[in-house]
Amino acid sequence: MKINVMQDVLQANDRIAQNNKELFKKNRNLVINLMSSPGAGKTSLLEKTAERLAGKLRLGVIVGDIETTRDADRISKFKIPTIQLTTGTACHLDANMVSSALPHMDLSKIDILVVENVGNLVCPAEFIIGEDYKVMILSVTEGDEKPLKYPLMFRESSLMLINKIDLVLYTNFNIGEAKANAGKINPDIEIIEISCTQGTGLDSWISWLINKHRKKLGELAHA
Repeated sequence: MKINVMQDVLQANDRIAQNNKELFKKNRNLVINLMSSPGAGKTSLLEKTAERLAGKLRLGVIVGDIETTRDADRISKFKIPTIQLTTGTACHLDANMVSSALPHMDLSKIDILVVENVGNLVCPAEFIIGEDYKVMILSVTEGDEKPLKYPLMFRESSLMLINKIDLVLYTNFNIGEAKANAGKINPDIEIIEISCTQGTGLDSWISWLINKHRKKLGELAHA
């Protein structure tokens, strides 16, 4: 007799993710699952996002880390709803973990909810959490071959942000090669080049968020 444990785990996760999705739909939240390897710049991006969305759309953040509240502490300084989830040994957030945070947030007062997943290029892509879009960050301090080495992350993501482009001259990272490799894995992936320290490309990122939020509201209006 064959027992497929992984399938059972994913099926249970997907049921909870659907419940999360219905709750987000009820509260008209656009939900982004933000993923990357450690140090790629997720928290820095969220700090800049909080600054640039102020007065436009209401941001909320759920932060996932194995230990500490350092990232949540950084984001909460912007006076936005922030919840820290510490996973212990788990290398990702799943739908149940996200669900546990939701009673502690007033979703009716959030337009865009970003879930900052645990830094990892493998596990986070395997679990849906009820999000509208998966967005991943690839920094130039990593490698342009990463889409080929970790294809699931790039296949599942709607948008790839290439971060730290201000440092590209100090690396052997080839932006064109990274884009081509991502396109081989996912021909539909959108790509924006950014620098959180210099501000390059952040207007395009904010426009992407605003347009996706507007699109979701339009879909809900016609549902």
